[in-house]
Amino acid sequence: MSPTHQDDLGQRWRADLHRAGLRVTAPRVATLAVVAAHPHAEADEITTAVRERLGAVSKQAVYDGLNTLTGAGLLRRVDIDARSAARYEIHRHDNHHHMVCRICGRLEDVACAVGDAPCLDPSEDHGFDVEEAEVMFRGVCSTCRTGPATGRAIPSLRPERPVHGHHFEQFTQENIS
Repeated sequence: MSPTHQDDLGQRWRADLHRAGLRVTAPRVATLAVVAAHPHAEADEITTAVRERLGAVSKQAVYDGLNTLTGAGLLRRVDIDARSAARYEIHRHDNHHHMVCRICGRLEDVACAVGDAPCLDPSEDHGFDVEEAEVMFRGVCSTCRTGPATGRAIPSLRPERPVHGHHFEQFTQENIS
């Protein structure tokens, strides 16, 4: 990326922070730039990349920045499940959804399921004005489905290798029966 392009993006992030009523700080600008360059990154990955850009920045400063930027609507937090670290992306306010591989954790954007935002009309709105819907499609990606040893991955409920800092025992059909 050229220095001019980086400067233009830096100005964009500064303007976005001003519009959101937030103070412009180097960690916040760097966090926005990192998340834009690495969508679906986890907080620890973002922290490492922010430190590469700025030098000494505390983990807490980056985590606080992620929370502030999410609260201001500049970032979107994507929660995969209760056992996985949250991931972050630039909030495009397009109400797209996500698809996650339950074996390797690969996360992909998926366009709105049906129609206009909020994409899905609930069967009962309970008096709410629906503004957005979040859908998480779960399955097995093509790479995991065609594992190298057998040509087909063993069906599992949890990954057999660490995924994003977590390690779970693999469950196969034999040991859950």
